Amino acid sequence: MKTSDFDYHLPESSIAQTPIEPRDSSRLLVLHRDTGTLEHKIFREVGEYLRPDDLLVLNQTRVIPARIYARKSTGGRVELLLLRREDEVTWQCLIGGKGLRVATKIKVEDGPQAEIVKVLNGSERLIRFEEPIEPYFPKIGNVPLPPYIHEKLNDPERYQTVYAREPGSAAAPTAGLHFTPRLLDELKSQGVKIGYVTLHVGLDTFAPVTEENPQEHKIHTEWCELNQETANLINQTKQSGGRVIAVGTTSVRTLESAAIENSDSGISAFTGSTSLYILPGYKFKIVDAMITNFHLPKSTLIMLVSAFAGRERILSAYETAIRAGYRFYSFGDAMLIL
Repeated sequence: MKTSDFDYHLPESSIAQTPIEPRDSSRLLVLHRDTGTLEHKIFREVGEYLRPDDLLVLNQTRVIPARIYARKSTGGRVELLLLRREDEVTWQCLIGGKGLRVATKIKVEDGPQAEIVKVLNGSERLIRFEEPIEPYFPKIGNVPLPPYIHEKLNDPERYQTVYAREPGSAAAPTAGLHFTPRLLDELKSQGVKIGYVTLHVGLDTFAPVTEENPQEHKIHTEWCELNQETANLINQTKQSGGRVIAVGTTSVRTLESAAIENSDSGISAFTGSTSLYILPGYKFKIVDAMITNFHLPKSTLIMLVSAFAGRERILSAYETAIRAGYRFYSFGDAMLIL
């Protein structure tokens, strides 16, 4: 297995730059794993493939306005992208600017003072603010969009799911962007259950695998939580013969991480960091089907969906989607893998 096995050519014109309106009017490519059959649908038709007693698992994380700006004592401007909170005032972040060494002091524009306390990998730094930064977000924070999106986003809420509740992500769990409140209500009315997990997405999710052997790649660590209420729904679903359908790779990683920590007799609540790296050959323990967007070449995410559906089948589906004019990546269309 080589990283190049998960490469494909995507025309730049296929990268969605803006979200589609309404959310559930995006396209849906349905892949049947048992036959390899593909169907072309609209996302609002997803209920045609769901049955009573199926369980949809949604990641309720909320993207924080994590891009902020500061000034050095010399006046030079610094860009901060907050990645992960270590304690009440200390954050791991990506930082843009020169001469940003340990003990360098910076002043957030319209916000508190801060100091670099540790140099991490590359442009990553550990920064300690004089006071919690979150209360300043409404005034100074900007929602960070992925690097391949160049259009301005007029409504920041379009980079949030309609059920986003728990702030903490540097990027959206984009498979969930297609749902509307009305569609969720329709699915509930046909007997589909809804459960929630939380995984705070880090920017490393966009990083390509650079090692020739993907098994040598060190995957990013993210914080996640499966509460007992959703764990109970999963156990009930399995017992009644329903399917657990993960919405997004983040929900997949949360569920499978929890399963590793549990016994074969059922799943229970789980909270903690996960560095679960799912490659072809992985045996899925909880997830029976998934809804996901189209992922970057040579990324851990295309490796994950290849583990679920088969590498050749995924790459073939991607080729079909490109020819059919599907929109790719965060604001793009979706796949349902059954």
